[in-house]
Amino acid sequence: MCGDPKLLEGQVAIVTGASRGIGAATAKLLAAQGAKVAVNYRESRERAEAVLAEIRYHGGEGIVAQADVTVRAQVEALVRETQERLGPVDILVNNAAIPFPTVPFAEYRWEDFERKVAGEMAACFHPCQVVLPGMVARGRGCIVNVSSGLSRTPSPGYCSHAAAKSALDAFSKSLAAELGPAGIRVNVVAPGLTDTDATAFVPEPVREMIAQHTPLRRIGRPEDAAGAVLLCCVDWSRFVTGAYLPVSGGAHMP
Repeated sequence: MCGDPKLLEGQVAIVTGASRGIGAATAKLLAAQGAKVAVNYRESRERAEAVLAEIRYHGGEGIVAQADVTVRAQVEALVRETQERLGPVDILVNNAAIPFPTVPFAEYRWEDFERKVAGEMAACFHPCQVVLPGMVARGRGCIVNVSSGLSRTPSPGYCSHAAAKSALDAFSKSLAAELGPAGIRVNVVAPGLTDTDATAFVPEPVREMIAQHTPLRRIGRPEDAAGAVLLCCVDWSRFVTGAYLPVSGGAHMP
């Protein structure tokens, strides 16, 4: 790869929830392609520092930035720090995960359902709104929201997750329609089952079954989703907005 042109040279990206899994893989890939990356984390500073250390080891630039992205004031501080240390934000990847119980609907508590749906939307709403003025002023910007295949193909026990990600999908389309005239693109990347610590609870027989029912015969890796995010960000996709991109090896075909 040495000497290859950088697809995101000179751009600045914020990746929320970037201390592990898909977020970490995305931060590393965007940095490898020339973006200066703010590696956001809520609690796992040590993991975020490890992501940044790897980025710098490979010649990239970035910072670690703590923020609970469901809290408006913390998002404002995150964006302000990124702008001061790296420059105006060109790319926003909303990846921060909101935990939820996996239980049948009959056993679900409204408080848990509400927390998941409201938290999911807050974690996207606040970053989008805070970076918006800068993107509008420059007449360009790229927002990628990380959803889930479960938003369109739900499974038992995941009612709050499916509802939250469905809301995220609809929100993203609304933003794409509204912000397009300002030169801002908004797209959704929707991974299927991906091998991260967040899915470690999924039993191996279930993983094997899903792999066997997937045309590409395996479950996803974080790098697969990161590649789809990059595809949304590069100039090759400059006329793509409002898209829903499944990253599931063909398991979820819209």
